[in-house]
Amino acid sequence: MPPWLPRAFLLAAATVLLFIAGVWLLLRLRTLIVLLFVSLFVAFAIEPAVNRMAAHGWRRGPATAVMFVAVAVFTGGFFVLLGSLLADQITLIVNGFPGYVDHAVTWLNSTFGTHLSRADIARRLADATSVISNHLADVASNVWGIGATALGVTFQALTVALFTFYFSADGPRFRRAVCSLLPPRRQRDVLRAWEIAVDKTGAYIYSRVLLAAVSAVAHGVAFQLLGVPFAITLALWVGVVSQFIPTVGTYLAGAVPILVALTVSPLTSLWVLVVIVAYQQFENYLLHPRITAKTLDIHPAVAFGMVIAGTSVLGPVGALLSLPAGASLQAFASAYIRRYDVEEHPLTTG
Repeated sequence: MPPWLPRAFLLAAATVLLFIAGVWLLLRLRTLIVLLFVSLFVAFAIEPAVNRMAAHGWRRGPATAVMFVAVAVFTGGFFVLLGSLLADQITLIVNGFPGYVDHAVTWLNSTFGTHLSRADIARRLADATSVISNHLADVASNVWGIGATALGVTFQALTVALFTFYFSADGPRFRRAVCSLLPPRRQRDVLRAWEIAVDKTGAYIYSRVLLAAVSAVAHGVAFQLLGVPFAITLALWVGVVSQFIPTVGTYLAGAVPILVALTVSPLTSLWVLVVIVAYQQFENYLLHPRITAKTLDIHPAVAFGMVIAGTSVLGPVGALLSLPAGASLQAFASAYIRRYDVEEHPLTTG
């Protein structure tokens, strides 16, 4: 046996064991890693505002606290406003439910030539109510699990807030600590990458705000024309929720206006659904790719693929982080990858 062969076997075995241990550790720390990425993303988003306040003499800790308070006040006010609206509309829907059933039955009979009656609807609703009651009983019996899930979500939100505060308030100290481990040339690369990430995250937030504004204006005009109550408030709800809540935001945004439109007539509710679906298609295939391409400097097809890839890897969090992360990587690569002149050819012109 050659003298190097036992050492090679030991090295191979050690490599395999280290790889298995690394995968096991990565799976165990997956939640923490995702929370750190989310915290870093939020810190990048508020970094420009914190830097401006620091340039005017603010300390970074109070400046970060002010940004936290501003975001909390805006979010809390938004949900209080929409919560009161939703409570009022649910009360109206419950009180006027018999009338809505009569309107719906009359409309269905006159439109589709059916012969439904309120008794038929009541009997089917009773069957559906019994099924829903059974499901609610199952949910109520699992109060401990629901409470544990809510506690876990609250703990994760507080963890993100804590890491975000330290990433922003102690940003210069954190960057100095990282750069102290690297030679000067690598330090410049790290700081350049950090700068690009902050710029692209800010551009991403700007694109979401712009899309939310366009969505709110479009839905506000449509709701006003359809005679939907609280059209402006509902348009703000659709614009904000559809843009800032990944994956399920579109469905949550559309459900409330459809319920409110039921207080007018089933036909109005149907038209609201048509408007929401039509605008969503317009945004997905025309508006969103173009705005993203302008603000993040990413080709629309690449942006669409990044969102799909991020969702496949990390779910809703990946959908939220994919565009700023991908734009940062693209900008950093374009700054350091050497490019050459392309010769003229029919395939490269036009």
